[in-house]
Amino acid sequence: MKRVPVCATVLGSLLLLGVTASEGQMAPHPGSGDPIADRQRLMKLNGASWKDAQDKAKAGSIEAIAVNAETIAINAQHIPLLFPKGSLSDKSNAKPEIWEKWGDFESAAKNLETKALALRDAAKAKDQAQVEALMKDFGRQACGTCHQPFRKPLQ
Repeated sequence: MKRVPVCATVLGSLLLLGVTASEGQMAPHPGSGDPIADRQRLMKLNGASWKDAQDKAKAGSIEAIAVNAETIAINAQHIPLLFPKGSLSDKSNAKPEIWEKWGDFESAAKNLETKALALRDAAKAKDQAQVEALMKDFGRQACGTCHQPFRKPLQ
């Protein structure tokens, strides 16, 4: 399996979000202007980062997982920005509950960031037991806290 260099992964993540500067000020929202497409790209990046982390764990490359966890943590910070009120369509799997329970939604994104940072720190410390413990429940305890209540089931 071909590995993407760490700097390319991080740079790609930042470019994906498309944060632009205008006259020295940062734009208030990242992305292309299409929040549904932007968040779908971000989630695909998270999925690819997670799969790469799992492959690294299977190969015993514990410390290398840190970059994947960092990417997920950075992306988690952007999730609420990519869900402006009412951004629903037939192309979106978002549920209206996102905006009805906005505080819970923001907490779920923060939880993902927190869990990803814990995984990053354990990987950097080469703590294989902690990495394995965090990865075992990451899908349910990190991703699932948002996907279960706020995403329609995938067909």
